[in-house]
Amino acid sequence: MQYIEVGKENSKKIKLHYEDHGSGDPVLLVHGWPLNGASWEKQELALLNSGYRVITYDRRGFGDSSQPLEGYDYDTFAADLDKVIKTLELEDVTLAGFSMGTGEVTRYIGTYGTDNIKKACLLASIPPFLLKTSDNPDGVDGEGFNQIKAAIKGDRLAFLAQFLNDFYNMDLLGGKLVSKEVFQNSWNVASKASPTGTYECVDAWLTDFRKDVDAIDIPTLILHGDADRILPIDATARKLKNLIKNNKYVEIENGPHGLIWTHAEQVNQAILDFL
Repeated sequence: MQYIEVGKENSKKIKLHYEDHGSGDPVLLVHGWPLNGASWEKQELALLNSGYRVITYDRRGFGDSSQPLEGYDYDTFAADLDKVIKTLELEDVTLAGFSMGTGEVTRYIGTYGTDNIKKACLLASIPPFLLKTSDNPDGVDGEGFNQIKAAIKGDRLAFLAQFLNDFYNMDLLGGKLVSKEVFQNSWNVASKASPTGTYECVDAWLTDFRKDVDAIDIPTLILHGDADRILPIDATARKLKNLIKNNKYVEIENGPHGLIWTHAEQVNQAILDFL
């Protein structure tokens, strides 16, 4: 396996597992919680078949990357992404984030700029700001996130099954657009993630990305399912489209949060058209 070192924890190196395939213009895919880089399977194949170089990596704490006890915040995640870009010497790269991965892409741009970034794709996005506050009244009530943390702490594996049911809208799409085997594989991947990382990432979801969003000055694809139960579209994508000037906005009808699998054909076409 291939790894990029991004830091140290006591005597151990913190390393990110990555895959780098194909040639042509580079596209770097940043995965969602609580999965890994392989969750981009359907997009990776479509991009490779269209002549792109495709890079995926596992966020710290997830997949085959190291599982440290710290660093589960978006400043650290963006620094990890920067290390990947610099180590692989990527130029004019398109950054594509899904779900939690959209936070990495957005914070990276807000911190490091877009000099070397050609385009951005934000799929099932968490920006601009998820938490309900006095200046964000349409956000999500914070008590819901406390309940998520309590459920993870109480029985992480049971919570993951519940989460993935809503991730794929299994009650409506199970056996049709997503098989029980795909669901089980997602649970298997999630179950092997760092318990600490799984828990600590919940706080990261409440990051305010509004200043980072203001820094996005490159063409950006915003794509979201209108049946997303994890990151409701009214609190995320429909706000985001009014904040990024140069954007292409796509709503997937009846698309759940995990639409990169359930509605892969539509998602892939939108990405390829945008690129």
